[in-house]
Amino acid sequence: MGTGRHARRRRTRAIGLAGLILVVGALIVAFAVVADNGASAPATARRIHPSHRATTVASPAPSSHPTASRWPVASTVADLSVSLPGMPPVASPANIYADDGAGMLSSAVRGVPYRIYVPNSGDSTVTVIDPKTYRVIGSYQTGLNPQHVVPGYDLHTLYATNDLGNSLTPINPVTGKRAGPNIPVADPYNMYFTPDGRYAIVVAEARQELDFRDPHTFALKHRIGVACAGVDHIDFAADGAYLIATCEFAGRLVRIDLHTLTVDSYLDLPGSAPQDIKLDPAGHTFYVADKNHAGVWMINAATFRVTGFLATGPDAHGLYPSRDARDLYVTNRGNGSITVISFATKKIVRTWWIPGGGSPDMGGVSPDGRVLWVSGRYNSVVYAISTATGHLLAEIPVGLQPHGLCVWPQPGRYSLGHTGVMR
Repeated sequence: MGTGRHARRRRTRAIGLAGLILVVGALIVAFAVVADNGASAPATARRIHPSHRATTVASPAPSSHPTASRWPVASTVADLSVSLPGMPPVASPANIYADDGAGMLSSAVRGVPYRIYVPNSGDSTVTVIDPKTYRVIGSYQTGLNPQHVVPGYDLHTLYATNDLGNSLTPINPVTGKRAGPNIPVADPYNMYFTPDGRYAIVVAEARQELDFRDPHTFALKHRIGVACAGVDHIDFAADGAYLIATCEFAGRLVRIDLHTLTVDSYLDLPGSAPQDIKLDPAGHTFYVADKNHAGVWMINAATFRVTGFLATGPDAHGLYPSRDARDLYVTNRGNGSITVISFATKKIVRTWWIPGGGSPDMGGVSPDGRVLWVSGRYNSVVYAISTATGHLLAEIPVGLQPHGLCVWPQPGRYSLGHTGVMR
């Protein structure tokens, strides 16, 4: 028995020595790679293990792209400051929402009636509201547990993401009704589109994956596993080079290189539960709603570091730019309020309160910019709020647990997904 113990110890030492040699070798290789790229990761952005990277790699864009110097990014990945090829050109470097102003509807939505689409997670339906009369004009079944109604990249179809039903329900916005049978898709908690329109990104929250699919057939093309429990919301760099996703249950953000379809880095926000994320008009700052810390983080887009925090209200959740791109509306689900933040000053300018309280969650701004529409997640209602006064215009009963409400049509040339991230 004593001989056996000694033999096991010798084997343990041998294994430990071999492991040490491998670790030292890996560190030497990593140092060489970083030195070759000529940059290092930001101190607060923790690098990921290579095993978490996707295996499919696309060719990077040429570094001579004319917009490459507008939004430089600190990263060991050389191409994060290079625009994504095929992305529609940015109309104004000072305002990435320049094409989303009041009434600036694309010809692709000509003749589409103005409607509010409400996915009711609790009873697996979509409710359709006529915003002119504040009346419900339709309701139909989807798949199990719809979370968001998402406009397609080309603006022609809306999709209800049926999380537990593992499907998408297509909706024809001309008729306001279902456009066909459910489309099988694994775990679609949320859905976005790459800025070049090449892929639909299905956010598979329970699987901790971002699935890059054909935007029309939804056939799987690439899959990126992330060390990010509760991955759910996304926004994109001004030049389309990367996305940042929030991870609610992990208290962190993940940055994905869209040239190579790989994870670039993570940013931990201790004690947080990050929710929605939106880029400011100048393309310099990402705003991240934090449910746990009851406010909004400001993240430098170039360095992927925290630059500030604004306390807004408990369960800070949804983020929506105003039509003139001056303000950001923050829904505070825990106390029935909406906080208005000035993009210019990065300060809170006012707070609106829903009479009697409420649970404002997800939604969007009307095409003319005059009304903020949001679901009342725990009150089974939809709120219509004046953006001029903050007064409640209407409270409309809908189904159980209304969530990712979509205002449609909205101004903009193309959709990046969610409930209408328009550019």
